[in-house]
Amino acid sequence: MDEVAGAIADPVRREILLMLRDEPLSAGQIAGRFAISRPAVSRHLRVLRDAGLVRDTADGRRRVYTLVTGPLDELAGWLGRLSRPSGWQHRFDALETEVHRTRRERRHAAPTTAAEEIA
Repeated sequence: MDEVAGAIADPVRREILLMLRDEPLSAGQIAGRFAISRPAVSRHLRVLRDAGLVRDTADGRRRVYTLVTGPLDELAGWLGRLSRPSGWQHRFDALETEVHRTRRERRHAAPTTAAEEIA
């Protein structure tokens, strides 16, 4: 998790991940979108690859990079533990539970017949 957090700490690497979200891209396509040198982009890609956030494959002479979101799951889970539900969220959860309970009770209640209603 620390390696993933370190990898996404840099804004260039975060932008690369966003670019790869939509489609796999070659190293040249990625480098062409930045005003930094190709070797600098290559170093960023290596950090992302070492953290398991991207996968590269050979396509002829090109390296094509693909986003791998799995390593972000552990980090997202940890970050989720930091944010507690608001007080209102607890109340909404309780209301939802009560609504479901009431619906269930109504479905299981014995239907009355017209004869029972007249009597």
